[in-house]
Amino acid sequence: MSEPTEQPTEQPDQSTEQPRALPLVLAEPRGRKKPPRHLADLSAAERKDLAVELGLPGFRAKQLSTHYFSRLVDDPEQMTDLPAAQREELVGALLPELMTPLRTLEADKGTTRKTLWKLFDGALVESVLMRYPGRVTMCVSSQAGCGMACPFCATGQGGLQRNMSTAEIVEQVLAGARALDRGEIAGGPGRVSNVVFMGMGEPLANYKAVIGAVRRLTDPAPDGLGMSARGVTVSTVGLVPRIKQLAEESIPVTLALSLHAPDDELRNELVPINTRFSVAETVEAAWQYAEKTKRRVSIEYAMMRGINDQAWRADLLAEVLNSYGDWGWVHVNLIPLNPTPGSKWTASDPEDEREFVRRLESHGIPTTVRDTRGQEIDGACGQLAAAP
Repeated sequence: MSEPTEQPTEQPDQSTEQPRALPLVLAEPRGRKKPPRHLADLSAAERKDLAVELGLPGFRAKQLSTHYFSRLVDDPEQMTDLPAAQREELVGALLPELMTPLRTLEADKGTTRKTLWKLFDGALVESVLMRYPGRVTMCVSSQAGCGMACPFCATGQGGLQRNMSTAEIVEQVLAGARALDRGEIAGGPGRVSNVVFMGMGEPLANYKAVIGAVRRLTDPAPDGLGMSARGVTVSTVGLVPRIKQLAEESIPVTLALSLHAPDDELRNELVPINTRFSVAETVEAAWQYAEKTKRRVSIEYAMMRGINDQAWRADLLAEVLNSYGDWGWVHVNLIPLNPTPGSKWTASDPEDEREFVRRLESHGIPTTVRDTRGQEIDGACGQLAAAP
């Protein structure tokens, strides 16, 4: 690889205090109790088997699935096609309460809503609903906390508490779907069209539950929510073996790779998983995903003033990505860094951001700048910390 056309300048000393270095954690802490079993944890066949085990007709499971996924009902009293004598037992066995809303904050005239959830064991997570003209996106969490230890991310600096279950992930989406269906979100009734696994946690570190959630969201109704897999985006900081595994799932979700730096020296600091899997290994895995699935990969790049926003790094990023060809396999999504309390990390100057975009586009790399929705309610990218 050739040297960049401009040499790096020394980074300014933005703070005398260095962020607290946390360990990289890939496995959840042992000894955590599991959430109660829920209909969304199970396939259609498994739900039927469970109903039969309980001494109930198997078709009752499909009736419950229809209420949950198709009718978006969460009140047992509205499930009038279930016998009153069996309703409590069925609901208790297949639709236990998984999470309780503690606080809801709104922004953007009510079209952005962040919800703080308390899970069964007291763990706290957040999800964000964002309504745009023509679509509604749910940003969901996959872990309580995060073990990736990225120093500029509020979630990463909180450490990992535990993995979430498939049903806990799905319920975040269903809660948003119910709110839309009931006209509780500004703009009137609607439906969830997109789901992004960009909330709290590293999705591919909780692989089994995340894949289960993707399947529940995309299974045809009433077995699932019936979403298009093309409306689902799974984000990762770069767990290379899991990226390769995802490519074999035959689910055409969009892969979003949180790269944040095109060189190992800087990425080792910003994204500690890079000490396990280098930039070259990570980008190659993303390219292999695009080649296998024919789905364009999104490269997420948080713009940090004086850290990773130099024009020469835009040239280097383009060089790295273009080394795999220009057949439309990738685009870059620049993210103006969202502030977190006490952090030395700040957003790039607008002129530096514009030059970064210009450099990438001059190399033929499609580039967008993400809309920073929900910043004033700490609901934007990198801000979710689930503070009570």
